[in-house]
Amino acid sequence: MRKFVTLKTNKFLMQDIIRLKDKDFAMYIREEEIVKAITRVAAEIERDVQGENPLFVGILNGAYMFAAELMSKLPPVYELTFAAYSSYQGVHSKGVVQELLPVREDALRGRSVILLEDVIDTGLTMHYVMRRLWEAGVSNVRLAAMLFKPDALRCDLKPDYVGLEIGNDFIVGFGLDYDGLGRTSRDIYRIIK
Repeated sequence: MRKFVTLKTNKFLMQDIIRLKDKDFAMYIREEEIVKAITRVAAEIERDVQGENPLFVGILNGAYMFAAELMSKLPPVYELTFAAYSSYQGVHSKGVVQELLPVREDALRGRSVILLEDVIDTGLTMHYVMRRLWEAGVSNVRLAAMLFKPDALRCDLKPDYVGLEIGNDFIVGFGLDYDGLGRTSRDIYRIIK
């Protein structure tokens, strides 16, 4: 049975509400603010990688929109690839990282890598991925996150580039999903019920 997404405007609160499966989400961050933050991050990265040939690694599935937007702000001379790791089921992290699609180790050895992540909350997935990259022989690893939830962090991890710091809400949109839904929205919504 197919699940449909409904969009309605709550005139009392003057904000958009979307329903995904059994949950309601309210407008949280508009596309314009997201793109402005990504543009700033791209400028910071471009400044820092002068003279380098970094490999950009987008973390699927959530970071595909962040990676596309960020890379469109950089010169087309950089290599982009994707990897997939997961620790979420529904709205909760399982706390165990699954390696679904790792980057080929021969593509990593001796390279500077910039990881592109949609959101860092507990930090456990990125902590795991960064450790795996060092083990594969990279020369340097930097971490760029579209969103960062510092109050949710459960490990020693500090992103090098952060688009926006946000609260510890469950969010969807701009690549982030709830059981596969909501990913393609250009705005970000947070769960309300």
